[in-house]
This record gives sequence, C-alpha cells and structure tokens, in this order.
Amino acid sequence: MGQGPRRPPGERTRRRTGAGGHGAVQAVAGARMSLVAALDLVAVFVFALSGALLAGRKGLDVFGMFVAAVVTGVGGGTLRDVLLDRAVFWLADGRWLAAAMAATAVVFVFGQAIERREKPLRWIDAMGLAVATPLGVAAARAEGADWTIMIAMGVITASFGGMIRDVLCGAPPMILHREVYALAALGGAAVNLVVYDVTDGGRWAAAGACAAATFAIRAGAILRGWSAPQWRGFGA
Repeated sequence: MGQGPRRPPGERTRRRTGAGGHGAVQAVAGARMSLVAALDLVAVFVFALSGALLAGRKGLDVFGMFVAAVVTGVGGGTLRDVLLDRAVFWLADGRWLAAAMAATAVVFVFGQAIERREKPLRWIDAMGLAVATPLGVAAARAEGADWTIMIAMGVITASFGGMIRDVLCGAPPMILHREVYALAALGGAAVNLVVYDVTDGGRWAAAGACAAATFAIRAGAILRGWSAPQWRGFGA
C-alpha cells in the first residue's frame, strides 16, 4: 500500500538512545567549556585587581586605575591568542571588560582595607598566576603546539599582563627583577605537562596540579624571600 521498507526492530530505540547519548556528551562538553570560561574570567578579575591596586598606589585617578586593570587582566591572554593565531578572547563579549570594571570598583571602594593586609598585591598576583598558567598551557595544547610552546604560553598568559602593569605604573617589573614570578608559572606549566603527558592524568588533573604548583612556588617566594640569581657584573 505504498509503504516504505519497514525499519528493523529496535532501530528507532537505538536512534533515540544514540541521539540522547550525543546530547549528553554535548552537555558535558558545554559544561567543561563553561568552567574554562569561568576560570578565565576569574583570572582576568584577579589580575585586574592587582592592576587597579598598583595604579591607586601610584596616584592614578579612577580612569587610570581602570586602564591598568584592563591591561593587567587581559594583557597576557591577548598576547597568547595573537601568537597562537586565535581570536582574541576578550573581544567576544563584554564580560571581560566588565570584570576589569568590577575590580576597579572594588579597589576604589575597599582599597584601604586591602592595603592594611600584608603584601596584598603579591598575594593577589599569586592567585592570578595559579589560575592563568594552566589556561595558557591548555590553549596551546588545543592548538596542537609543541611542549615548549605550551610552557611558553603558560608563562606568557600568567605574567605578561603584570609586566605591562608595572611599566604603565612606573614600577620595576617584578618579572625582570629577581622576583620568582614568571619562574613560578614556568614551574607550574612543567608540572602540567608531566601530569598530562607522562602520568596520563587527564587535563583537569594536570590543570589542578599546575595551579597548585604555581601558587606554592610563588607563595614560597613571598614568604621565604626566594629570588632568582642576579648577575653581579665583572669585578663584583
């Protein structure tokens, strides 16, 4: 009666199950991407706090604080994306600039309370380093980069914005003056590769180990005064 070929028994069930399974995979992937975006936003906010705080210390007005917050928050990720030939992350929507604006407001209102705590800028930076380093490594890994590039992108993502901040505010760049700063990111990025590639620990385990190692190294430098060797010059 004009009917097409009958489907084998169970085909409709298999198709429905397959579609549901694909949807579940997409949901998990979407949740992971949302988590990565959230962590990136946290890194921008934390770095922006440090930028606004240093700008306030140096006597910049509220607009200068905002500019310092923006360049500190997105500087490292911007250079990373340009070098990897990716779309620059913060141009996609306004959340990133909003995070920098929120950080500026927090410092402008509560800056004196933050300043009363010991070494606030360094601890804020340490948190930013811990979040940003694994994000930089992951971005390079997603592009199929060599392990050396993964480490470099981890270091750049974590430290370049801070260097721009220091130069903009007229402070000696921490990354260039004996501070164990970029070296903390380098150590954390190396831990990421070891956990991911050598022990096959998975990317989330690698990211967690990277963040913990980065923060631990930077915290040791803050608390115990670790510093990189400095050249004394001929005849010193």
